Formats: sequence, C-alpha cells, structure tokens
Amino acid sequence: MSILFSPAKIGTLQLRNRLVMTPMHLGYSPKGEVNDQLIEFYRARARGGVGLIIVGGCGIDRIGNAFGMTQIDDDRYIPGLRQLVDAVHAEGAKIVPQLYQAGRYTHSALTGKPSVAPSPIPSKLTGQTPEELTEEKIKEVIDSFSNAAKRAQTAGFDGVEILASAGYLISQFLSPVTNQRTDRYGGDLEARMTFGLEVAEAIRKAVGPDFPIIVRVAGNDFVPGSNTNTESRAFCQALEKVGVNAINVTGGWHETQVPQITMNVPPGAYAYLAHGIKQVVSIPVIACNRIKTPELAENILEEGLADFIGMARPLLADPELPNKAMNGETDSIRPCIGCNQGCLDNIFRLKPVSCLVNAEVGREFELGPIPQSAQTQKVLVIGAGCAGMEFARVATLRGHKVTIWEESGQPGGQLALAAAPPDRQDFGYLANYLASACQKLGVAIQYNVKATSDMILTAVQKEGYNRVVIATGARPIMPSIKIEEGVRVLQAWDVLLGREKTGQNVIIVGGGAVGVDTALLLAEAGTLNSETLRFLMLQHAETDQELYRLLTQGSKKITVLEMVKGIGRDIGASTRWSMLADLKRHKVSCLDNHTVLEIRADGVLVESTGDSTQKVIPADTVVLAIGSCSQNELYNNLQGKLENLSIIGDAAKPRKVLDAIHEAYAEGIK
Repeated sequence: MSILFSPAKIGTLQLRNRLVMTPMHLGYSPKGEVNDQLIEFYRARARGGVGLIIVGGCGIDRIGNAFGMTQIDDDRYIPGLRQLVDAVHAEGAKIVPQLYQAGRYTHSALTGKPSVAPSPIPSKLTGQTPEELTEEKIKEVIDSFSNAAKRAQTAGFDGVEILASAGYLISQFLSPVTNQRTDRYGGDLEARMTFGLEVAEAIRKAVGPDFPIIVRVAGNDFVPGSNTNTESRAFCQALEKVGVNAINVTGGWHETQVPQITMNVPPGAYAYLAHGIKQVVSIPVIACNRIKTPELAENILEEGLADFIGMARPLLADPELPNKAMNGETDSIRPCIGCNQGCLDNIFRLKPVSCLVNAEVGREFELGPIPQSAQTQKVLVIGAGCAGMEFARVATLRGHKVTIWEESGQPGGQLALAAAPPDRQDFGYLANYLASACQKLGVAIQYNVKATSDMILTAVQKEGYNRVVIATGARPIMPSIKIEEGVRVLQAWDVLLGREKTGQNVIIVGGGAVGVDTALLLAEAGTLNSETLRFLMLQHAETDQELYRLLTQGSKKITVLEMVKGIGRDIGASTRWSMLADLKRHKVSCLDNHTVLEIRADGVLVESTGDSTQKVIPADTVVLAIGSCSQNELYNNLQGKLENLSIIGDAAKPRKVLDAIHEAYAEGIK
C-alpha cells in the first residue's frame, strides 16, 4: 500500500492521506476577504484528493501584511473564512490557515505604515529600515497571533500553522543577523527563540489542548551568519515541548543567494533538512520544496526522511494530482516545471497568481468545467508546439475531432530549445505531457508533414475540416550586420538543439533569455559531471576549492554581447538572479550596452554606447541570439480563402510559453 495515500494524524486531526498543500501567496484577496475566486481555487484542490490544505498567508494584523493576502485580524472575516472551510470540508479535505506576519519583509507602500522587526536593520527585499519593536509592541503582536488562531477555530478550521520561516517576523527574531536586541528577546539562541515560543504558547492557551498547531520553519536559513539546521533542530525541539503538533520544514529565506524553488534546484533537494529535524522530534514532520511527483514523495516517505509531503506548485499545475496518482494515472499528471512565470513572478509584479502549464488557475469560479460543444467540428491544426497541442487538447475535451500536422518528427516546438540548457529539462516534461494528453484523447498527430496553403485548402475540401488553426511558431531573426565571408556564424537555436558545434572562443550576440541559455549550455563543456564529482569527493582526491574550480571552469571562453543595459531582462525576476549568478560562476563575460557593428574573420567589432569607443573582440565562432519572428506565411496566404481560420502562439506574435498556452486554451474553449 502507498505510504503517501495512507491515513495519518497531526495531533487530533485525522487526514485521509499524507499529502499537504503548503501555503501559497495567491493575490486573490485584494481587500483581505474570502471571495468566490479563492473558494473555488481551493475547492478544486480539495476535490483533487489532497489530505490537508494550508491557506497562506493569512494576515494577523495590518502592519505585517502584503498584497492580496487573506486577512484573519478581525471578526468580520469569519463568515467568509467559514465558507472557505465548508467548501473544502465538503470535498473531504482538511484545512488550516497559515498565520502570517512579515516583519521587515513588508513594504510600507502596501500598508501605509513602517514595517516592524526585532532590530532596525534594513531589509534586502524592500530596501527599507523597519522600526524596532518595543516589548509592549511585541506583546501586541503575540496577542494578534493568538486572537487570529481563535478566529480560525471559530471559523471551523481544523488547526493553524504559524509562519516561522523564509525570513518573516519569527525568523527575524530567531536569527542573529536580524536580531541584535539586548533584552530577553535577543542574545544567544535560547533567548532568540523566546518570541517564537511565546507565540506558540499563546496560541495553545487560546485554542485549548486539542486544536492542532503546525509550525513552518526554515530548515536552514542559507544566509551567511544566520541559522543552520543545527539551530533549527533546537528550535523544533523547544516547539514540541510547548505543545506544537507538527513541523513543516521548508528551505531558506527569501533573500538567500541559494536557489530554493527555481527549476535548477534538484527535485527533493531539501528533504535532508526535514530529516535532520525528524531525527530530534517525535511529532510529525512535513518535507517541502521541489517535491513535484508522487513517485518522489513516496520515496521520501519510504526512506523515513519525513512523515508528510508538502506540495504547492504541483497542485497549482494539476489539482487532480492526488486522485490521478491514487488511480495509477501518474503519466496523465500535468507537470509543474518550476518556471515561476505565472506564480512567483506574478506576485513580484503585484499581480494575482496564474500558471504557465494550467490556464485555469485562479479562474475556476469564472470558467467551471470545460463545456461540451453543441456541434462537433473537424479541426486541422498546423504545428505541434505547445500552443498547437494545448489547443488540440482543450478542443478535443469540448468534443471536437482534431488532427495536427507537424513539420518535424517530434512534438514540442520551441520547448525543446527551452529544455536544452543545464537544469532546464523540466520544459521537456511539459512537451511530453501535452503529447501524451493529445494521444490519449485521440488527437491524430501526423509528423514530417510540411504544410502548404494548397495542401490545407485541399484537405478542407476533401476531409471536411470545419476549422483551421495555424500554430506554426517562430523562427530566429537574421540581423542586418556585415559578415565577412568564411566566418563561422551560427543561430543559437541550432546550438541549443545540438545541430551545430562551436569552437573554443565563442561570442554570443544577444543577451536575452536565449543568449543566456546558450551561454550556460556552452559553459558546461569540459566541466566535471556529477558522477565524477561524487567519485572524487568520496576519495578525497582533490580539495574542495579545486573541485569547485573543475565544476565551474570549462573548456570554452564565452562572451555575451547585449546592445542595451542589462543581461537577461526578459527572464522572470524569481529566476533571473540565479541564472546571472551561474554566468558569473562559470566565468562567462557579459558586456551590455555594446552594439555589434561587424562580424570579421578575427572577431566581432563592437561599439560601446557609453563612450562610442570601438574594439574587436576575438572569436572563432559567433552565435546569434537576437530574437525571433513569427512564421505566419500560411496564415497570411489563407486569409479570405477559409471561413474559419485562426492563428495562435508565436505564429501570431513571439512571446513567452505562458502566453502561448493561455492563448491556445482560450481559443480551444471557444
């Protein structure tokens, strides 16, 4: 029997399985109140089979809140919260709120008041300096926590979670980096734990002995000079002694320079942090962060690293993940690819959460189930990229009969480009999912078919297609730059797909996402692979310093040129910083504000936009990554000749994968 889907308890709370939907900042509650959008979002996840849902964060006061978060700081919110609880309970899941106070991570522009913290140390996230909490104010914050917990109990929640991770207020008291107090709340670790323990004790007193309390902790802050798993273990032991019923272990702070949930984090990489805590407490421990498949979750439980598994974004991508896994349909699970484009990046832009792979996220109330069409149509789609396949999937669910013509021998289109660089393979999982979903639904994908307008018109006439959808994608741009004869000039797409090889001294023209991806791919050449690294480490064959050098310094010299200011400006904020750090780590030279004037036999002639100075940068290979243009010739040729013709994805306009998927979904449900 699966451990993941076996019943389990947290304190007195009986759960149908060990899968927990961990809290996410959604931005669905602009006024702090529960609304239909929030209810239907969580109802869908409860219906999907998850055991426990943690709603987060829920603001315990106004001064520590953020954009679009649910509030629990006033009794007037109780009726709406009760509606949410009832909706989740009706689907068989349990639900608790995460009690949230951000401390110095709160921006005054959102609250109208200065943020508060244990000490007046500037926040790296906001750039603002918080006010130091007096002991009197600390007591008020503790009361706010306990009052919020009591409201949760009144609203019918099954317990509460205290947020003591990620660099928020309780974390700030725990860390010597942000807590420099000299009173009883500051000093050694035992003193720094005082605030967090008093919050837990106050909540226990408010809700009684049987109401479950979970605490979410950072397994390691991953901030220089701050707490590690050693200190976290001590805090969790103390939490157990004051009556906490479970520990939810995440990774580091938001300001850490160690990636936590980006695509380059190996799946399940931080389960060891949960295991470290599980070894010293007797209450259940929840493991989190990049645990994205039921198979990985099961493995973590089997190995005894944790008692429960926390997932957030995988349940964003596919709310039916638990049910599909329980029914042995894991190959039909829509994968979370860790891109952060619709979730974390949206929150950074003060926009509500969506999802690259799931266009229904946040629209559950608006959309409802995909409706059956009143009349079945035969549809011909040209192109089996992400837009073409997503359209075909949705249109087939509506009851239409869809055929796809694909010019190449495989599905996915530009997803293969996106999946090519190191640690970006998750994009390929999306291509596999879409192809598999289309196959199961009976979509006929015909490969190696180079469509022409005459072929399409003939097919419409002979096969009776009612509708034609053009999803032919884009192609790379060839710039109007003087190129000397004999110079090796390649397109980045060909390099990423392995069609072309470069020399040892490479210049990449274009510092956007494709240029960065190409640089990171080429930078791996000549570096140690993981198997060799493991062997050398186990044998103590080299020093740590030398191993790091061998991991990061390959055989190629790489320069990225960008004509405007900034490298990777089209990469989402949650991912860009780590990719730029990888470029620096691999000694890739990045020159922005440099315009390419000419590609010569001996290198590339560039001009600095700052002082207009010119120089030649030597190179044996030049790779072009300057953008793409739509392949829309078929659409243009067919306009006016077909009654029902549309164009989607990059064929309409080159954009991000998220835009292509969402546009295809919208076209598919018409």
